Amino acid sequence: MPSLTDRSWVLFDQIVAEAPKRDESPWDADERFAPDFDTLALLLGVPLALKAKPRTRVPALALDVWVAYELRRAGFHPDRVWPRATAPRVLPADVGRFVNSLPKKLQEEMRARLVNGRSGGTTSASANLLGKNYIKQVDVVMSTWSTGPELMISTKRMDSSFGKNAANRIEESYGDAKNLSLRHPQAALGFFYLLGSSAFHEEPETAARLIDLLQKLGREDDAYGAVGLVVPEWDVIAPTSDGSEEDPAPMTLDDDILGIDEEEASAEEASSVEDAAPVDDVAPVHVDDLPRVLLRHDLVPDELSPARFFEVMAATVLVNTPISLHPEARARAPKDLDRRVRENFLY
Repeated sequence: MPSLTDRSWVLFDQIVAEAPKRDESPWDADERFAPDFDTLALLLGVPLALKAKPRTRVPALALDVWVAYELRRAGFHPDRVWPRATAPRVLPADVGRFVNSLPKKLQEEMRARLVNGRSGGTTSASANLLGKNYIKQVDVVMSTWSTGPELMISTKRMDSSFGKNAANRIEESYGDAKNLSLRHPQAALGFFYLLGSSAFHEEPETAARLIDLLQKLGREDDAYGAVGLVVPEWDVIAPTSDGSEEDPAPMTLDDDILGIDEEEASAEEASSVEDAAPVDDVAPVHVDDLPRVLLRHDLVPDELSPARFFEVMAATVLVNTPISLHPEARARAPKDLDRRVRENFLY
């Protein structure tokens, strides 16, 4: 029986592989970053279709996959950006080049060992980086052995319990930023947040306070270079955190369907066990049948727009590395991107 994570990756990979804009440069005619929001909407539909509880990490993984996908569209090397588009999701690029240099038969054997996790710790399902004081799991990373981390992005999502969890999420993010930036001051450090649209009508004061905090979080010199925000809404019913289903009465796109609380968010051991466990219901889910997800761009301030977020992340990496690195990303990016950074244009 496949695990919930296995099933989600099959759909994530299919969506990314079939994305019409996968090989297109994200920079538009006006030399602004144009994110592929259609692909994001499809990815966010996967955990809804699989009825994945928040504690499984599958809902959060959908956002990680999209952020990594956009970085690859920007021209950064696929093997440097984690999670990778293929298994294993975290693999040092140097190891990948070594495997590719082997005879074909040995390549196949080595790839099988890497995918199956039989590599003595060479591969991993997540990227764990040492900060100033402690090791932190970072959701989206670009790194090699020779350069160290060049980009680190933490992602968070909140679909309900807004008043209960909002302050905790921001406090955690401040500490993580300080920990990572002090050890890796030249790396691009970002924070990407998903906030369910129901927050704006269920707890509007909390939503306003959260957005204010997110904006301030991106203005600190020793915190994040940029903070991004997406606000999705959907029209399906998903299981709550305790496994029961919501009232099957008709729901609007603003209705909240995924629950999360502090206890679930911190239950990492229970999450990993449930996530990896085989599921009994293995009825196939097809991309064409995924629930509809809309993105409320009207609720996102310009300072938190995904377009600005990716511009700042790409610019920071390119400005802080030698011109010999990331040739494809430099070819796709606006020619004056480094000047725009120096003049504080993006900030």
